Amino acid sequence: MSIRLQILVPEALDSRMRKAAQRSRVSKGEWVRRAVERALENPTAPIDPVARLATLGAPTADIDQMLAEIEAGRS
Repeated sequence: MSIRLQILVPEALDSRMRKAAQRSRVSKGEWVRRAVERALENPTAPIDPVARLATLGAPTADIDQMLAEIEAGRS
């Protein structure tokens, strides 16, 4: 049996979760369930790996923009 959990999140967080779910090719609900499972299995691990990557100062961009640039480089 499943239990419904409703939480309020800021729009920016919702957008980040939606994009992460799209990258993983799963629903947002499934992505959140997996993230909660990972957090409970390893409570000392960073909860948001995307935020951790952002602290590295590496070049980043929107995935659609990056894919377009990759395609443009192939021509």
